[in-house]
Amino acid sequence: MFTKPVLLVIAHGSRDPRHAATVHALVRRVRSLRPDVRVETGFLDFNIPSVQGVLESLAAEGVREVVALPLLLTRAFHAKADIPAVLRDAPPQLRIRQAEVLGPSPLLLAALERRMYEAGLTPADKSSTGVVLASAGSTDPEAIAVIAEIAREWRHTGWCAVRPAFASASLPRTQDAVRELRALGCARVAVAPYVLAPGFLPDRIARGAAEADVLADVLGPAPEVARLLLERYDEAGVPVLAAVGA
Repeated sequence: MFTKPVLLVIAHGSRDPRHAATVHALVRRVRSLRPDVRVETGFLDFNIPSVQGVLESLAAEGVREVVALPLLLTRAFHAKADIPAVLRDAPPQLRIRQAEVLGPSPLLLAALERRMYEAGLTPADKSSTGVVLASAGSTDPEAIAVIAEIAREWRHTGWCAVRPAFASASLPRTQDAVRELRALGCARVAVAPYVLAPGFLPDRIARGAAEADVLADVLGPAPEVARLLLERYDEAGVPVLAAVGA
């Protein structure tokens, strides 16, 4: 019997089936960490169930409290506009609190490093390795500034250099950042995708990494990401203060 607010993980969705499969793998890990919390998944586009459909089903079951967690790394358009709009249309008997987006967080830096080591690097390689922190990109200046700050912060953990790059909307592109790190004299260059799941833009990042020595995997269901989802849930979910839009 679940007594805590339902955690509704809101993913963007994609035509690429790898996206939904990765989201579901992450949610399974979250459930395994906190079996006392009911965790549901809804998609904004392309995949089912839709966010609206999940909310209607929860209301029909008699659920009253929901924490809606955007599966997003930065506060860009989806977190500021799309998701609040969907939540405002939720059944009125639901009390919903929108949790903060995942980033920035030390847990995400830990997940990035996990993926780098899984790709073949070791801690001893840090001082001679330049890293491209490759994100999907955004037209939102706040989101771009956050990525740049994460790159600066990560550089201070011992890497030779860290440069942000973007697959869309902003510059530089991944391949240009790789070449810049080569020009700086880094012995090797690694690309760390700052994305949660595979899809069109992560594939563009991978193509841009063709001249790099190492390409890490997407963050996906890394243990640190699962822990971060629960951290954001706990921050937002107790108590549920008010309905969205109230």
